[in-house]
Amino acid sequence: MNEQRISTPIHVPRPAGPWQGVHENLTRTGNAVVHTTWGEWLPAALTAPRLRRLLGRDWTRYRRIPDATVRFRFVAARLLMKHTAAAALRVDPETLDLAYRLGGRPYLRGFDQIDLSLTHTGDLMAVGLSRHGRIGVDAEPADRRMRFDLLQAQMCTPTEAAELAPLPEREQTAQTLRLWTLKEAYTKALGQGMRLGFTEFGFGLRSGRLLAPDGSPATRGEWAFATHPALGGRYLLSVACHDAGLDPADDTSARTMLDPGFLAAMAHHQH
Repeated sequence: MNEQRISTPIHVPRPAGPWQGVHENLTRTGNAVVHTTWGEWLPAALTAPRLRRLLGRDWTRYRRIPDATVRFRFVAARLLMKHTAAAALRVDPETLDLAYRLGGRPYLRGFDQIDLSLTHTGDLMAVGLSRHGRIGVDAEPADRRMRFDLLQAQMCTPTEAAELAPLPEREQTAQTLRLWTLKEAYTKALGQGMRLGFTEFGFGLRSGRLLAPDGSPATRGEWAFATHPALGGRYLLSVACHDAGLDPADDTSARTMLDPGFLAAMAHHQH
């Protein structure tokens, strides 16, 4: 796999869409990434007439958040995840049940083959979705100054340090930021967060491939990585995707992707 196996992130400015590219990307590459801003989605979070049904089991948690800004950002992020998944699977977002694993990672109850990842920073929020394996997304402001000389010992393998050291300061800072977002995205995909030390794995500065600390390949191609500008270049958005060798069939309808036991339980509940 290479970065061409990761779909280009789509800017979706409101819950109404446009969403067509999400389903197309999921069908074509097995993954989709959507980004937007809090400000674009907050009006919907404030005025959604069926907000309780949209939030589902998150409704109680939402009502208990005392700070208004935190509360509505919580809603906007949940709406983004549900609408993105609904667009990808071509279902009503109200029918999806968002749940959380230990550590807070979101998942769609009953859709065992779908993996989700959420990130937010500044006014940007983004969600990644994959049907081939694990996915992780991470974003940082493009103008964030990450000094290589201060971060080298905490985040770089010897090979990365050797590649970064001779670069002009501006390029060095930009590449350090790119590496940081890639490492965040990869550890999120693994479900490790910061528990996996950033010096325990690396990336080729030019190839973008996953490397062992000594610079040798650390993957046989089952991982793909990409970094894209977002919101007019104000942010860098990195994506890590794992291909677990799951069924690559193009059928992405909800009925065929639902866990059969969950589908039967839903049918029984409706009767």
